[in-house]
This record gives sequence, structure tokens and C-alpha cells, in this order.
Amino acid sequence: MKNKLSRLAVPYIVWMALFVVAPIVLVVVYAFSNGDSGFTMENFSRMETYAVVFGRSFKLAFIATFVCLLIGYPVSYMISKEGEKFQRVAMVLIMLPMWINFLLRTYSWMSILENNGLLNQLFQRTGLISLYNSLFGTNLEYFPMMNTQGAVVLGMVYNYLPFMILPIYSVIVKLDGSLIEAARDLGANSLHVFRRVILPLSLPGVLSGITMVFVPSVSTFAISKMLGGGTELLLGDLIEQQFLGGAYNPQLGAAISLVMMVIVVVCMVVMNRFGEGEEQAVML
Repeated sequence: MKNKLSRLAVPYIVWMALFVVAPIVLVVVYAFSNGDSGFTMENFSRMETYAVVFGRSFKLAFIATFVCLLIGYPVSYMISKEGEKFQRVAMVLIMLPMWINFLLRTYSWMSILENNGLLNQLFQRTGLISLYNSLFGTNLEYFPMMNTQGAVVLGMVYNYLPFMILPIYSVIVKLDGSLIEAARDLGANSLHVFRRVILPLSLPGVLSGITMVFVPSVSTFAISKMLGGGTELLLGDLIEQQFLGGAYNPQLGAAISLVMMVIVVVCMVVMNRFGEGEEQAVML
């Protein structure tokens, strides 16, 4: 039986070796080499030059992840308390935007946020811009929303919010109802039940959602390029420039990718440790 299972695992091992391990090895090799294939640490010594880009990328990714959590957890909790028919419809509506091409979804926000876009036209027709000008003594014709960090965060939240909702919902909906009933029988009110039972037991879904939102947010380049207008350079844009742009330097791009990957892994390990500690505290 074990031999049979081992044979079945061979395709998976080959797949992982070709498409996961091999690319990581190539990134490491490129990161520690120069253009002449010699060993060097110069690529990492240049990281200080891009400290602002690192800081901006992680700041916007943290903000987007936090906003997704603030929206995603209540939505997941409320959906899990409804009937099965409502839950199925809600899940379809949440996943529906994911069936549309990523770039098309982001382009739609460009038409909404641009200077003569849908939102600014609405603000003009409702007199909101005129009211703002009269209150603050400005002479705005439109609210500048494109090419800002706020637009980039909005794009991240819109595109990655389902990745926060789905794992949290899948955990909450499977919670044993007898635990909640036992807590209520012991005199706990709704707030205590949520804080001491539901929230700790749903932490695995929360941590999964944070991971699934934070990782693509910190490495995105399409959203920052389209909604940020290239003025809000993020790590994804910087890496793309090194591999595809005019500043072609794959060794530096690999070094930046490796540093970013290490930082992300460290963040995920810390969060998982925190989650394990909370779960153990609940069990005690």
C-alpha cells in the first residue's frame, strides 16, 4: 500500500520540483551572481537605494489586508448565520467578479475614478464638488482620485477581498454549534461568546485570508501601474523593470525578489505562531 502511494506521489513531486523548487533555485543563483556568472553580494548592498519602495509596498499591502479583514470578517460571519440557499447565492455573488479577467476589473476602476469618470460626474451633478469648493475656498473641477495610493489600495481591496471572505467563511460555517450553546448555558453573553469562542476558533481562516491577501498585494504590479499611474512604484513594478524594462538587470531583480520573499515568509511565520498561541489559550 505504501509503495502504491509512493508511486502516486511521483507526479506531484516532479511537478513541485519543476515549477516550485527550480524557479526558487534560479532566483537564488541569479541573486548572488553578477553579469559574468561570478559570485557577488553587490546586488544586496544596493537594497538601501530602494528602501522607500519596500516601505511603500509593505505599507499599502498592510492597509489593504487590514481593510479586507475589517470588511471580510463581518461579511463571512453574517453569511454563515443565514440559510443554506442564501449562503450559496452569496458565495456565487462573491466569486462572480473573480470569473472576469483581472485586468478588465482593474480597467473598470480606472473609468470610475478618473477625472471625468463616473464618480466625479456624479459628484458634479449632485453639487458635492461645488459644496466642497464653497466650504474650503477651493476651485476644484473634480476630485483627483487616480494616480494615488488610495486608488492602489482600493484596487487591492476590490481584487483580493474574496480571498479574505472565503477562508473565513469556510471555517466559521463549520464551527460546532454545541460549543456556542454550551457557552451561552454557562452565562456568556453574545459579546463574550464571540470573543472567547467564535473569534479564536476562526483564527485559522483569518490567518489564511491574511496570507492570501497580503502576499499578492505586496507583490502586485498591474494594480499600481494602472491605478497608481506609475507614480506609486511598488516592489512588483521594480522587479518588472529589472526583468522587462529599460533598466535590464535580472540579477538585481532576483535579489529584490529574494529579499521580498524572505520578509513575507518571516511575516507569515510570525502570524502562524501567534495563531497557534491563541488556539492553545482557548483550549486551556
